Amino acid sequence: MSLTEDAKGLHGDLVHLRRTLHAEPEIGLYLPRTQERVLTALDGLPLEIGTGAALSSVTAVLRGGRPGPTVLLRGDMDALPVGERANIDYASTVPGHMHACGHDLHTSMLVGAAHLLSARREHLAGDVVFMFQPGEEGYDGAGHMLAEGVLEASGSRPVAAYGLHVSASGAPGGVFVTRKGPLMAASDVATVRVLGRGGHGSSPHAALDPIPAACEMVTALQTFATRTFAPFDPVVLTVGSFHSGTAANVIPDDARFDITVRTFSAESQAKVRDGIARVCRGIAAAHGLEVDVDYDEQYPVTVNDDTETEFVADVVAEVHGPERFAWQPQPAAASEDFSRVLNEVPGAFVFLGACPADRDPTAAAFNHSPLAEFDDAVLGDGAALYSELALRRLAAADSAA
Repeated sequence: MSLTEDAKGLHGDLVHLRRTLHAEPEIGLYLPRTQERVLTALDGLPLEIGTGAALSSVTAVLRGGRPGPTVLLRGDMDALPVGERANIDYASTVPGHMHACGHDLHTSMLVGAAHLLSARREHLAGDVVFMFQPGEEGYDGAGHMLAEGVLEASGSRPVAAYGLHVSASGAPGGVFVTRKGPLMAASDVATVRVLGRGGHGSSPHAALDPIPAACEMVTALQTFATRTFAPFDPVVLTVGSFHSGTAANVIPDDARFDITVRTFSAESQAKVRDGIARVCRGIAAAHGLEVDVDYDEQYPVTVNDDTETEFVADVVAEVHGPERFAWQPQPAAASEDFSRVLNEVPGAFVFLGACPADRDPTAAAFNHSPLAEFDDAVLGDGAALYSELALRRLAAADSAA
């Protein structure tokens, strides 16, 4: 039987696992129940399994029947601090926690791939590393797993790495979408604190008011973004938090605002850090104030390797049909810590439409929404693609050797 047919045979088990995970979401790097579910689902397979020290990760290595290189497959496992409002019978039982980004599907698909490839172990010309990762949602789980040696788990660094991510809207259900080069933005956070001297609102001349200067910084940073960077390599600066003061007639001592920064090249990511500090310090000096700028680089740009992305497109077209693949015209401004893996290993990250069949993908609730819903029908498709990519990539390396 083909991988796709075998994946259909796993559908019931994958749905059960996915819905169990969905009902018991966990957040961050410590996911003990999720880790236990994954280990149980992998039990009995011919895998070398290790768990993380600083996080609840699972790294499973499948040794192929013949010697060869290593391919890595990644699925993230964590949920979000979102209260679920979707009307489904397997909704989250944990108040304020929800699998609103579909990581429960990714985990189940990767478990499915482990089963499919284990059944074909003798046909593998090399090894496969299954990377079950916590902490993608803001905790840099990929960085932690790299630090703990996931890329050396098989004894040789992977020659290719692949990741899948479902989308609750945007793309029709069952359609795989990706692009060559930059796929997703780098994500950084800047915190700016303007230091003044408080006083009475009736006598601003006797104080050093930080609020007008902070407001000027916010607007000046938008000009900085649009007038410093090329329009085809843009920078997105969004001030999502601004806090100052306690009463209408009190000039506060300080004002603080927080910025999310999205860039699409390593060059712009480096340049924007210095620029934010320069703009804020210049305005503060003009007003006789001081300013502290704390800049935290979070995730780099997610960059797909051209050759590996073409390979993914060819495999999707051959396995699922050319109508099931679409090129993404522009990078997405969201970010991904799989970027850390792709900084080390050539590979590709791929989106999979998981909008329920009875919804309009252009109007359905998107990932991270408390109303987001994902169609279980794509579980077998994802498991099959993971498996085909590993099997064929190892076969190609064997042929080239």
